[in-house]
Amino acid sequence: MSTSTGPFDRGHTDDLMTFLAASPTPYHAVATAAARLEKAGFKQVAETDAWDGETGGKYVTRGGAIIAWYVPRGARPHTPYRIVGAHTDSPNLRIKPQPDMGSNGWRQVAVEIYGGPLLNSWLDRDLGLAGRITLRDGGERLIDIDRPLLRVPQLAVHLDRGVNVDGLKLDKQRHMQPIWGLGSDVHEGDLLGFIEDEYGLERGSITGWDLMPYAVEAPAYLGRDKELVAGPRMDNLLSVHACTAALTEVSKAEELPYIPVFAAFDHEENGSQSDTGADGPLLGTVLERSVFARGGSLEDRARAFAGTVCLSSDTGHAVHPNYAERHDPTHHPRANGGPILKVNVNNRYATDGVGRSVFVAACEKAGVPYQAFVSNNAMPCGTTIGPITAARHGIKTVDIGAAILSMHSVRELCGADDPFHLANALWAFLEG
Repeated sequence: MSTSTGPFDRGHTDDLMTFLAASPTPYHAVATAAARLEKAGFKQVAETDAWDGETGGKYVTRGGAIIAWYVPRGARPHTPYRIVGAHTDSPNLRIKPQPDMGSNGWRQVAVEIYGGPLLNSWLDRDLGLAGRITLRDGGERLIDIDRPLLRVPQLAVHLDRGVNVDGLKLDKQRHMQPIWGLGSDVHEGDLLGFIEDEYGLERGSITGWDLMPYAVEAPAYLGRDKELVAGPRMDNLLSVHACTAALTEVSKAEELPYIPVFAAFDHEENGSQSDTGADGPLLGTVLERSVFARGGSLEDRARAFAGTVCLSSDTGHAVHPNYAERHDPTHHPRANGGPILKVNVNNRYATDGVGRSVFVAACEKAGVPYQAFVSNNAMPCGTTIGPITAARHGIKTVDIGAAILSMHSVRELCGADDPFHLANALWAFLEG
């Protein structure tokens, strides 16, 4: 097992599994992160209230997004920020507005495909149901039915003889609707009525919902020496967890050269264009209001942003032993090899040479190994919140992350040391 000189060790990885299990949806991830910030002394502020410039930790939540910052003693209105960014959403299935359906004696739930999941990984999984409901009185509530409730059954091989030769072909509409019981009649309101009964609510009290199935299998160590971790939603709750831990740790210092910030957004998996996405105004508004709350001007705002750097942390691809030819031949990120610097000269990632030096300095300070990732020239490259953050706010941004296998699967895989290596690098960066 690798070690580093930062504050986090294998106990951080143990805690990651707790965080993953407690966060089946973006809304739960925000609530889990907020509870940890509160325990560290951070105070929630409402966007509709006037803000003060006092020292200490503060945070704002909006749906599946959270932004937290710590104002150290002696911070000036033009003090630059150090930002660690991530996203709370993962590709999955989401419940449709009219969820009740079925045929041939099976009761089913209508779902829509969110983002780009590996569809086959959802087959024959025991699925719970979680998300956010809105009540008739305007109240909101998080729900989590953490037991086997739904299942997307695969067609038996006897009825699809070519599946192991020609490959599995799934139609997003016809083949991905889960079953949840038996019955010849479809009754409108069955699913919502079931949830209302589960939570002791009056029938008809739910008027809005953002619900999603999730695999109920718990995260776990894997391998001969337990050097790997298998679990859900590592893309990108592994980063959300590391960012939360890094900010709470650095907030123990009374004086810092920068104002450390943690920003986690929703909707990265489908373009980030929402009021809680990285392409929305939330981050810029929070940073500006913090400048003004400390008595700053537009000039101070410009000075603060000019000196700000952001590490956009998102998972990347570890080299796959069965598909090594799909990777760049000179860049093979390894599990437990430390955080990766993500580079793409066409700006699918925001990293440049200056940003690389910032990343290297943080890793060296924390004593963690690091490695580089670049896509095979013949393979399309994904993207992150990094280029969006850089372009929207004029902030120097560097794309990094942890290397994993099975990205966008219901169950992803990473090295057991990489979560705490990443957290230590983020901590060193925020501390400056």
